[in-house]
Amino acid sequence: MTPFLTVERHNRIAVLTMNRPEALNAIGTIDDCDCVVDTFFALGNDRQISAIVLTGAGRAFSSGGNLKGMQTRSGIGVLDQPDSTRANYRRGVQRAVRAMLDCEIPMIAAINGHAVGLGLDLACLCDIRLAADSARMAASFIKVGIVPGDGGAWSLQRIVGYSLAAELFLTGRSFDAAYAQAIGLVGRVVPADQLLPAALEIAEEIAANPPRALRLTKKLLREAQHGRAHDVLELSAAYQAIAHETQDHVEAVAAILDKRAPNFTGE
Repeated sequence: MTPFLTVERHNRIAVLTMNRPEALNAIGTIDDCDCVVDTFFALGNDRQISAIVLTGAGRAFSSGGNLKGMQTRSGIGVLDQPDSTRANYRRGVQRAVRAMLDCEIPMIAAINGHAVGLGLDLACLCDIRLAADSARMAASFIKVGIVPGDGGAWSLQRIVGYSLAAELFLTGRSFDAAYAQAIGLVGRVVPADQLLPAALEIAEEIAANPPRALRLTKKLLREAQHGRAHDVLELSAAYQAIAHETQDHVEAVAAILDKRAPNFTGE
C-alpha cells in the first residue's frame, strides 16, 4: 500500500498529499499516523525545505477518522476497553498531531474538499488555510457521540474564538467555504482548479525568505499564542539575537542597501 502521505518537492517547498482517495483520506491505521510523524520529522530536519503545503487526493481533504474502524474497535480509535483506547489515541493520532505542532516549517492547508472532524483539525494545525469554493467542513465529533480526541478543542478556538468553536463543536453542523472565510477559519476561498496554484504561490513567497528566520518567526508566533507579553518579549529578544548572527541577515541587509536581489543560503 502507498504511504498515507506522499511528498512532492518544488525547490524549497514540500507538497504533502493525503493519499487515500477511496476512503476520502480518512486516517484509519496506526501506520497512517506513523507516516505523518515520520514525514514531518524528516522534513523538519531538512534544511532545504522552507514551506509545506498539505492537501488531499481526490474529492476530499480528509474525512477524519475511520468509522468502520470505530465500529469494529480497530484502528486509531476505540479498542477493547477505556485504558487501551486512551493509550491508542496517545500512540496514534495524538503523536501525529504533536509532530505537526512541533514542525517549525510554515505550513499551508489547501482544503480541496471535505474536511471533517480530525480532517478539519489537521487543517487547523497549519499556519495558513486556503479552501476551494466547493469545500465543506465540520467539527462533527458530536454527531458520532464522541469528543475531539485529537486536540481540536485547543486548536479551533485559537482560530475562531471560544464562542464560535463551541457552536461548531456542540452542533456538529457542516458549513461551506464561504462561511469558513467569514469566521476567519480560512484566509482565502478560490475556485477548485486554482487552489493548489494559489497555495504554491503563497508557499513560494514564504520560501523566498531566509530559512532560519522563517522557522524562528513561526516558532515565535506559536509561542505568542499562549505566552504572557513579558515572556514573549524575552523570547523575541533571544530569537532576534540568534537571527542577527545568521549570514542570511547580513545578506538581506546588504541586498537592500545595494538594491539587488538577495541570495539566501540558510546560513
